[in-house]
Amino acid sequence: MENQKTIILLVIFGLSSMMLWTNWQRANMPTATQQQAATPGSSGQSGTVAPPTPGIGAAAPASGASPPAVGTSGAQSPRLVVKTDFLVAEITAQGGDIVKLEFLKHHAREDVSKPFQLLDDGSSHIYKAQSGLLGGYADHNTVYRLPAAAVELKPGEDKVEVRLSAPGASGVDVTKVLSFKRSSYLIDTKFEIRNGTNAAISPSAYFQLLRDGKKIESDAKMVSTFTGPATYTSADNYQKIEFSKLDKEGLISKKGSDGWVAMVQHYFVSAYVPVPGPEREYYARKQNDLYAVGLLLPLGSIAAGATGSVDVPLYSGPQETSNLEKIAPGLELVVDYGWLKLIAFPIYWLLSMLHKLVGNWGWAIILLTIGIKLMFFPLSAASYKSMAKMRQVGPRLQRLKEQFGDDRARMNQEMMELYKREKINPLGGCLPILVQIPVFISLYWVLLGAVEMRHAPWVLWIADLSDKDPYFVMPLVMGATMLIQTKLNPTPPDPIQAKVMWLMPIVFTGMFLFFPAGLVLYWTINNLLSIAQQWQINRMIEGGKAKAA
Repeated sequence: MENQKTIILLVIFGLSSMMLWTNWQRANMPTATQQQAATPGSSGQSGTVAPPTPGIGAAAPASGASPPAVGTSGAQSPRLVVKTDFLVAEITAQGGDIVKLEFLKHHAREDVSKPFQLLDDGSSHIYKAQSGLLGGYADHNTVYRLPAAAVELKPGEDKVEVRLSAPGASGVDVTKVLSFKRSSYLIDTKFEIRNGTNAAISPSAYFQLLRDGKKIESDAKMVSTFTGPATYTSADNYQKIEFSKLDKEGLISKKGSDGWVAMVQHYFVSAYVPVPGPEREYYARKQNDLYAVGLLLPLGSIAAGATGSVDVPLYSGPQETSNLEKIAPGLELVVDYGWLKLIAFPIYWLLSMLHKLVGNWGWAIILLTIGIKLMFFPLSAASYKSMAKMRQVGPRLQRLKEQFGDDRARMNQEMMELYKREKINPLGGCLPILVQIPVFISLYWVLLGAVEMRHAPWVLWIADLSDKDPYFVMPLVMGATMLIQTKLNPTPPDPIQAKVMWLMPIVFTGMFLFFPAGLVLYWTINNLLSIAQQWQINRMIEGGKAKAA
């Protein structure tokens, strides 16, 4: 109770240290893939996981054919390039897999002159979208016939289709159709099946996302958000599956009649989002140091001579909350806002509204900071009034400590009497700030998780609000504002507490050197507003006391 500000700073410092330590461990913990350092096409890193066996949960195909063994990566297989206004994709003849996907509207972290690449077949890691039919009809080892020339979305066109034909297997003809749309990251994946046999067939389709355990863009800012498979159903809601859990269990599966599966990483996500309908199975599995998440969808019976089809959209793009909400229920939950989502989502909404108003994320952060400060103005005012009064009675508290230092009980009694006479609440400066801590933590995760901050400039040298200040100017300014705040605070009677108070700005400056510039900007503006408010309250109270005297 001798110094409420010390308590608050220690709480914030403890929380920040815990988050930094956890993120550092997650960012630097070697995965099984990193430990083995396997390369595409080498043993244990084929770039392909066998389709889930019929025994996992889906009924076995009528043909009784067993699933194919793990194949090769398809690196030597012919490829087709598809280009739209949003993306460039590469499709292999083997399996019709999408093995490369570049985003023309997002830049690579290391080289902003290059587009960001999400799906990859070995240039930096393994990450691809696969689909097929169980029963030997057409899986991701089947060699399709590709169109002869590259496909490009021309001006005036809203969509282009890529039709891949598979050789007929036992009288069953399969065509895989991938549709790419203008200004969209959605890729429709459709299978057209013609049953040319004399008997009905009941195939099941699978759609899966395959990748290794490497983390991409683990950034210098010591931030590590979730990377790995995720599933969603209305019954089980959103569930993340850590790679480490698959390392132990090998396979996780469940059934549902709605939902989606996804592979999540910082800022980006790939997700198969089937429409609700017949019961399907969702699974996540590990095989040969690769991880797959997917779904098994029964197509029902296709009579002899008849045709059937199945269509499952694939979203592979940035985690833009407004777009994800439109694609599928719950898909916006892949944006990692930590454990305070209920507070973080409204903060993100308000921040995006401010961005629409001013057109710059840096100025939007400043306006948001001012708005939050105004919202908590009464609480902050009460806190600063309490600290201003504590500042005034500081010398008297020091004399009490000197007089009754050997009698703690008597000293505490005299201190409480002093607080009572001066109408000071010892916790008055503590509780209001504690109430604000969840808001600060939520905003921390919003600024770290919002893909809109990625490569978003503010002014002058700040070209990326999601990355650290390249010249460390803003963290040093932030540290200076903390020193000024410490000067305005009451001096603790305890010498150790006093040293801690002066040490905190130095420690925080060291931490914030590697924090995203957007977060440092928020903290600096918040400190400046706090200094102005605290200085004014101190002046009013001290001036009122002088007049009374």
